Amino acid sequence: MTLLETLILGSYFFVLVILGLYGWHRYYLVYAYMKNKDRAPGPPPAWEGPLPPVTIQLPLYNEMYVVDRLLQATARIDYPKELLEIQVLDDSTDETTEVARLAVDRLVAQGFDVKFLHRADRTGFKAGALEEGLKVARGEFVAIFDADFIPSPDFLRKTVPHFHDPKVALVQARWGHVNADYSLLTKVQAILLDAHFVLEHGGRNRAGHFFNFNGTAGIWRRDVIPAAGGWQHDTLTEDLDLSYRAQLLGWKFVFLPDLVAPAEVPVEMNAFKSQQHRWAKGSIQVCLKLLPKILQSDLPFGVKAEAFLHLTANFNYLLMSALSVLMFPSMVIRYNMGWYEMLLIDIPLFFAATASVANFYVVSQRELYPDWKTRLRYVPVLMSVGIGLAVNNTRAVLEALLHHETAFARTPKYGIERGSDQWAGKKYQQAVAIQPLVEIALGIYFTMTVFYALANGIYGSLPFLVLFQAGFLYMGLTSVVQQAGGGQAVLNTQVARGK
Repeated sequence: MTLLETLILGSYFFVLVILGLYGWHRYYLVYAYMKNKDRAPGPPPAWEGPLPPVTIQLPLYNEMYVVDRLLQATARIDYPKELLEIQVLDDSTDETTEVARLAVDRLVAQGFDVKFLHRADRTGFKAGALEEGLKVARGEFVAIFDADFIPSPDFLRKTVPHFHDPKVALVQARWGHVNADYSLLTKVQAILLDAHFVLEHGGRNRAGHFFNFNGTAGIWRRDVIPAAGGWQHDTLTEDLDLSYRAQLLGWKFVFLPDLVAPAEVPVEMNAFKSQQHRWAKGSIQVCLKLLPKILQSDLPFGVKAEAFLHLTANFNYLLMSALSVLMFPSMVIRYNMGWYEMLLIDIPLFFAATASVANFYVVSQRELYPDWKTRLRYVPVLMSVGIGLAVNNTRAVLEALLHHETAFARTPKYGIERGSDQWAGKKYQQAVAIQPLVEIALGIYFTMTVFYALANGIYGSLPFLVLFQAGFLYMGLTSVVQQAGGGQAVLNTQVARGK
């Protein structure tokens, strides 16, 4: 072998080994979840004595299609009006402000204590808005809902009693999905989120590991927030950052899998990518910020190990991108040298990485839905989407590593709940020029790799190659098609309105 060939094969197998290790970590999360089922939080004891005052914070930024729905749902929460404060934290620069003001006026007329706090300066973005609201909040506990959520009436009745335990700082609900059946993309996102909450949160919480507040559909003990350093805005995931800082101080978190807060998942590919980019970049920023402190703490080894794997997980996208480039040349090198038998090495490694993903999502669906078997047909698509995110999230990881500052890009939502609802022609659509072309190019690259494998009888690698091929083509082509169609719909709408 030449030096170049040695480097290619060495790098290829190194990447596979690391991805395989993180694949085995998914098996551990399933194991932790199953083993500790008896430690799942049960119904809390009834609250004794007078109920505490609660503040509900509703951070907004240009959410004209969902803000009214949010305020109506918040008003239906079952809690004494005199003990409930609602803060509308509005940083909007469009019609959202007027829509929100009108909704607030209606609630005030109904006897609700609603404060409308508008900022012209978005310093700190969402974290800054939450911090400003906290300065004047009167609640002993603070619940937070993003604009696309529809909190259930029993949310406070089911969360507040858990604070009888003086060590509890946060109670997190599970996200639901009001538009999961809207499209293939929304179905995939629903399964992704189900697994995150059921197995990641559930497994970690039951096993005594750290898990994180998700920025919404949770309620904090108000005094913990400033004690843990407050809402800081040096990362894009202020929720993850505060969560780890609070747990480092010894505070307990509670995850309630049976309390569901319905929300809208993105219906547009570029919006989905933007959300994933923010989460990936923010998690790496938190990793760089807090992981050294976690590893140097006196926490149990298991807690440290789980925190390490949690906070470093998005580095896998760098490895996935490298694997995407290395897969074809490594296949050619081994085939030309008659080393076909080496496929017996990388196929098990692929299996460790991919089978663990499939198992992870299958178990989450089985835990939640009686018809879980009918949902299994989406698992291969989900795995392809996860691979197809490699370009998007690699960019996020590199931006975090290079300390490249970007604004908090909120995920546009359109009030989509039914299959007949339309998002094309509405505001907030995002345009991305280069990235979809890179994804399509990788899809074509893997199409060539598939043909090479077929032509040379390398059939064992085909299932994995097709996952990469389909993932990149789906992500890239959907972005281009939706961007073109949505943009034309916006233009048609503006012409119709005489703009």
